[in-house]
Amino acid sequence: MLSSALRCLRPSTCTLALTRQLTHHRPHMGPVETTIRNKLGQALKPEHLEVMNESHMHAVPAGSESHFRVLVVSPQFEGLSLLQRHRLVNETLREELSSCVHALAIQAKTPQQWSSNPSLAKSPPCMGGSKHDNTMAEKLKAGRD
Repeated sequence: MLSSALRCLRPSTCTLALTRQLTHHRPHMGPVETTIRNKLGQALKPEHLEVMNESHMHAVPAGSESHFRVLVVSPQFEGLSLLQRHRLVNETLREELSSCVHALAIQAKTPQQWSSNPSLAKSPPCMGGSKHDNTMAEKLKAGRD
C-alpha cells in the first residue's frame, strides 16, 4: 500500500499517443501513467492510445498521479455498448482505481468511430476541489492541522 501511495506522488505531465505504426516514448512519464499505458496496451491491443495525467488541474500535491483521461481506440470495442467498453477499461485498471487513481475519464472508440472523428474531448474545469477554487487553500490547510 505504501508503494502505491509513493508511486502516486511522482511527477508526470505527459500525453502519450500510441499507434501500431509508431510509438512515442515519453522519458518523464510517471510510474502510474506507465502502468496504465502498459495495461491498456496489453489487454485491449489498441490502434490508438492516449493517456493524459490531469492531476495538475486538481487540488493535489505537485507531481501527483491521481486524475487521468484515456482515449482507447480498439477493435475489441466492436459490437459493445459504451457501458461495456468502459467496464473493460475499468476492469483492466482495477488495481490502480482501487489504490491511487482517484478519477479516470474514458473515451473508448472503435477504429471506425475514431477514423470518422479523431478527436479527444477536453476535460471540464474541476468543480470539486479544483486548485482554482478560492476556498481550496483553506480546505487543504485545515486538512493538515
